[in-house]
Amino acid sequence: MRDKKRAMGRGLGAILSAESKASVNSATDAGADKFVGNIVEVPLEDIYPNATQPRTYFDEKALQELAESIKSLGIIQPVTLRKDGNRFEIISGERRFRASKIAGLETIPAYIRLVNDQELLEMALVENIQREDLDAIEIALTYQRLLDEIGMTQENLSQRVGKERSSITNSIRLLRLSPEIQDAIRGGEISAGHGRAIISLDEPAKQNELFQKIVDQKLSVRQAEQESAKLKNNATAAVRQKAALPNNFKKAEKNLADILEVKVEIKAAANGKKGKIVLDFKNEQELENILSHFR
Repeated sequence: MRDKKRAMGRGLGAILSAESKASVNSATDAGADKFVGNIVEVPLEDIYPNATQPRTYFDEKALQELAESIKSLGIIQPVTLRKDGNRFEIISGERRFRASKIAGLETIPAYIRLVNDQELLEMALVENIQREDLDAIEIALTYQRLLDEIGMTQENLSQRVGKERSSITNSIRLLRLSPEIQDAIRGGEISAGHGRAIISLDEPAKQNELFQKIVDQKLSVRQAEQESAKLKNNATAAVRQKAALPNNFKKAEKNLADILEVKVEIKAAANGKKGKIVLDFKNEQELENILSHFR
């Protein structure tokens, strides 16, 4: 059974000589084609973690369970590594790497990539969003790093990770919450949905008030949204104005809000023949998001 598992990858020595193994570092080097597309068995001692890995916590119990699975079934999915001289940096699969060490393996099957540092960071971040069970704040931080450090636009990011742009926008907005509220989301005390209800309030004091009410009264997300509406300064005026709007205006208001992903307010004259549309944005990113729909 063990031999069958090991057949997944060939040892590095069977693919490249020691000299060429050290010299292949880019796709244009001689011998690079022997790395690309192959699964190879890489010694664990030659592998080191990616310092930019967004996941910083690894549950010891879960690692032990994975190690037991590896002892029984072997590595089902190879890790992905970047060639770095004589060593290899992890792009994705750090949990498998750690569990393999616990399981007492000497080598691990791997795909080898020849990439530069920026490509490595992008691949590591995208891999983690797609494959790891990150909490909502870790995901938001990862999105923000892809925007800031890789220079992606939200449109590029949406295509790269296969998520709706509105989902990415809503995720990143959670980073505007106070550290205490972010910690509560990371710890599972409240959900990301609760966080979105809280962030809809502009004043930090009111955000904290709603947060405490959610925790103390164990409010559902829907109840939190209702409480958020009550806490807004213009809640009464907004309710009155919406009640006076014709149904077609209310529908247009909602449709615009869904498309532009911001608060939309339609103010119409009593005769309904003229009026104005007010779009609320809280930062430059939200303004850019609105403007992108009109280009």
